[in-house]
Amino acid sequence: MPIVKVIEVIAGSEKSFDDATNNALLEASKTVRNIKSIYINEMKAIVENNKIVSYGVNAKISFEIEDQ
Repeated sequence: MPIVKVIEVIAGSEKSFDDATNNALLEASKTVRNIKSIYINEMKAIVENNKIVSYGVNAKISFEIEDQ
């Protein structure tokens, strides 16, 4: 039975929450293998002059630990 580990990451984007989520996954995948899922725990937007200027997500990424 595989062991699954979860890490928590924070990522942002100037485009959208979807892009921020993809950025979280892209950055995590640079150092983590066997990613199985991403869960968005929290979303946040920064507003300036009545316009959203950046989007942020707090994400939990799960991945299987490889057998050694």
